[in-house]
Amino acid sequence: MKKLESREDIELLVNSFYKKVIKDDTIGFFFRDIIKVNWDKHLPKMYSFWESILFGQMSYKGNPMAVHFPINELQAMEKKHFDQWLSLWKRTIEENFIGENADMAIYKSENIARLMAYKMEMARKLN
Repeated sequence: MKKLESREDIELLVNSFYKKVIKDDTIGFFFRDIIKVNWDKHLPKMYSFWESILFGQMSYKGNPMAVHFPINELQAMEKKHFDQWLSLWKRTIEENFIGENADMAIYKSENIARLMAYKMEMARKLN
């Protein structure tokens, strides 16, 4: 196992994670069927997002919440979906990395999942 300490490590993490996601019965359909992700565009955004979160590189430009609200209108993004996202993310980290940044990636993802699940639920209630 190695420490999570570079952009290359983030690319490995993100790529490994999305290999799990796309096959997953609980959340894969969001990516395959609902939004039909363009992986050539999505993956670099995710590399930059996590690089910004973990290393303070500020390479990510965007608003994750704003991107997810329209998806939530097409198909409800529920707590169970975010729980599964989080489970896959943690497993991917634990399979590949150790150390402070790996722990931070888990901690940050827990906060992201909790906040996004809450905001998606609130948005559904308002509509």
